[in-house]
Amino acid sequence: MGVLELIAFGLFALTTVGASLGVVLVRDVWHAALMLGIALLSVAVFYVMNQAPFVAAMQVLVYVGGVLILISFAVMLTRRNDPDSDGVAQ
Repeated sequence: MGVLELIAFGLFALTTVGASLGVVLVRDVWHAALMLGIALLSVAVFYVMNQAPFVAAMQVLVYVGGVLILISFAVMLTRRNDPDSDGVAQ
């Protein structure tokens, strides 16, 4: 394993862990869904680093392209627009 591969692995490992923590700790559902997309994309990078491009493509197509879009539609369709609300979830 070369030095550049080790740096890339460390960078994407930190990105995956940070985005995963963001999914759990962020209060806004929309931002949590975006953090989930970042985490799923960085997992796809790990597949590419392990010479599994087909699995990486399926990760992007199925999880990022399918599941994350489904979650995004669910978030957009179920949000309430109260005029007296300040945008903070109670």
